[in-house]
Amino acid sequence: MMQPRTEASRRLYEIAEIQQGFFTTKQAKTAGFAENTHPYHVQAGNWMREHRGIYRLAQFPSTDHPDLALWGLWSRNRNEEAEGVFSHQTALSLHELSDLNPAKLHMTVPRRFRRNSEIPGVLVLHYADLPERDVQMSQGFRFTRPLRTIIDVMEAGDVEHGFIRQALRQAVQKGLITRQQLRSLKTPPPMQKMVHDVLRHVA
Repeated sequence: MMQPRTEASRRLYEIAEIQQGFFTTKQAKTAGFAENTHPYHVQAGNWMREHRGIYRLAQFPSTDHPDLALWGLWSRNRNEEAEGVFSHQTALSLHELSDLNPAKLHMTVPRRFRRNSEIPGVLVLHYADLPERDVQMSQGFRFTRPLRTIIDVMEAGDVEHGFIRQALRQAVQKGLITRQQLRSLKTPPPMQKMVHDVLRHVA
């Protein structure tokens, strides 16, 4: 584990530590690094420039989901608040529900969310204003809770029914959602049949 040598380095490490080693230009300035020194720290190998306005501490240990921390920071607003919530197929994978292995990262952003620059190709954006009760946080990024995740995947209609059925079954078996929650789901007729089938076969 790296040992910060200056007060500014210590403050920056504390910020980056809860974001899997990532930090923004503004966060570096807040920690005490003048903006005109940022190129030096990249050239010296202290920082790695990961995206426009986003860096990572070069010596920070490897983590499980660095891409999620990075793109979570990408979604930040002018107040440096991350607005993106990983959802749909990505959240399904995070909850280890089904064998689905999505090729892209699905993120839900507020309806008002706008970017002047092109949306990175790795991201699939969904626009919705999520209530906080549907969101949880881990390792510096936010993602939807199991029930919301399954509802979103059902409504999106871009996942094979076999994966959805598997996710429903596993979510109940793992105690991530209850049978009562499953019964209460308001879904289109084809999905209702799937839910009833799952309820019949899950003890």
